[in-house]
Amino acid sequence: MPSSSRRLTGMVTRTRIAPGSKSNRVGVALRTESGDEYVLRRLGGNAFQDDTLEKLVGTTITATGLVADNTFVIKDWTVKSRA
Repeated sequence: MPSSSRRLTGMVTRTRIAPGSKSNRVGVALRTESGDEYVLRRLGGNAFQDDTLEKLVGTTITATGLVADNTFVIKDWTVKSRA
């Protein structure tokens, strides 16, 4: 799973992740203006329940981190606006 460093802006949402699989759960994702959606994780944070990311739901952020497949592991972020 190659990863690349990226800077993305989008709305933080709560969504169903991996429906139909053993990993099926509701989690936090970043939806970009172009419609791409990434499962959001925080570097060093819990992969399944991260209260810091939960507090960002409903906000628009710009974040820097690593993208691997459909997962965006963020190192730092700035809140642009709140819904």
